[in-house]
Amino acid sequence: MTKLTRRGALLGGAAITTLAACGQKTATALPPPTGPAAAKALPPEGWESGLTIAHRIATGDTTSLEEVNAAITRAEAVNGQINAIATDSFNQARIDAGDLVPGPFSGVPTFIKDLMNWKGTQTLMGSRAFIGYIAQEDAPFAAAWRKAGVVSLGKSTTPEDGLTSTTEPLVTGPTRNPWDLSRNTGGSSGGAAALVAARVVPFAHASDGGGSIRIPASTCGVFGLKPSRGRLKAGRSGPTPPVDLSVNHAVTISVQDSIELFRVAETNDGTYAPLGEIRAIRRPLKIGFAPDTISGTHVAPETLAALEKTAQLCRDLGHDVRDFKVPLNGEEFTDKFLMYWSAGAAAFAQQASEFTGKPIGPEIVEPWTLGLAARFQSRQAEIPEIIKYLQDFEAAYDAWFEDMDILLTPVTGSPARPIGEQAPDGNFEDVMESVLNFAAYTAPMNVAGAASMSVPLGWSPSGLPIGSMFSGKRGDDGLLFELAMQLEQVRPWIGKVPPVSAF
Repeated sequence: MTKLTRRGALLGGAAITTLAACGQKTATALPPPTGPAAAKALPPEGWESGLTIAHRIATGDTTSLEEVNAAITRAEAVNGQINAIATDSFNQARIDAGDLVPGPFSGVPTFIKDLMNWKGTQTLMGSRAFIGYIAQEDAPFAAAWRKAGVVSLGKSTTPEDGLTSTTEPLVTGPTRNPWDLSRNTGGSSGGAAALVAARVVPFAHASDGGGSIRIPASTCGVFGLKPSRGRLKAGRSGPTPPVDLSVNHAVTISVQDSIELFRVAETNDGTYAPLGEIRAIRRPLKIGFAPDTISGTHVAPETLAALEKTAQLCRDLGHDVRDFKVPLNGEEFTDKFLMYWSAGAAAFAQQASEFTGKPIGPEIVEPWTLGLAARFQSRQAEIPEIIKYLQDFEAAYDAWFEDMDILLTPVTGSPARPIGEQAPDGNFEDVMESVLNFAAYTAPMNVAGAASMSVPLGWSPSGLPIGSMFSGKRGDDGLLFELAMQLEQVRPWIGKVPPVSAF
């Protein structure tokens, strides 16, 4: 089978049929994008989606070992520049490739984020404290991916305990953005997004507790959907926190890969109906356009310009895009969210102390973590009130959608920030200011448990990716996927490849 044929299979058939079924003349009448934002319709030579790789393995056109070895070669070619692998398990991956688990992604190589336990592999949690910790069993979400047949090549980098919006942990050093090596990748799934953007693997595991799928997806120019709370398997065993912020899913190039990965990890516990058939949206949506941050922090002009273009694209597709002012005291929300986040940092510092047998301090945890933990300690008495506020927020968030279907905002306050600006050993207050300006949009959806996604539709004049964030209510995952499929078809990003790439 030739590469041209495989590419045709990837882009043709069902995708073309689905687009035709939309019946929207505006979709086909759109002029092609031009200038820095122009997207090629074809993927780079040799690139294939995860589903395409799985199909070729299943039909005998290739083998998992061939695909694993090719992915290892790609990883070795670019990782010296982007530093996105926390721990490699290449030898084990070759063994696993010869003992395949049947499933929709059987034999497909990927990476697991370094916050997730994958049996037999080191889990650093982005921290010096956990060097040498080997997971003895899979986390529930990891077990679902293993059952789907994926082959893990190792762990992708993450900041310490996923606590910040850049991926520059002291234990492995900064992960660099393949679009500009002087820039960060976002966090906390920064290693995953960098590896996918550089086309090392077609998708990678990611998680999101305050924006950690959507922020790096935006910063690295890939697709990332944060699922609704409780819809997919949990990332860790044990009791559920009073406000469960974190969810697990993936960053991908193709929307279809994201959809099928979603299916394999669904809980199917009766809370949600299983994800049904997904086709590009066929009806006009009411989209609230809210470019301002909730707390009034600065937004970069190139970010606003990119979002305006996305809003116009949605209008051209027949959607009703209307200005929306988020009815929220942003400073109050940010303060309470940050205090709850800081409680997590304090718990992690205690966990690190217990694992190492050493007192909490800069020898085992990073200054950023210690600073957050100190904030928690200074206001610990407020935590019950904060929990009540955050628990009540879902209803307040849902009220935003009384007269709209989807909320459109930026993902971050700017494109990728310079390496070092948010470094975990920088001045705490300076780093905090940068983080709050950068990660200015994503936290409300975590508190509400809502579905939200970053779609790579925008680019700065210098060529940095700028994601557009579309958010719904809890349970609106399918609706977002339908919109994503439409956007992918009319403004494809598959051919947008960074300067540092395996292809």
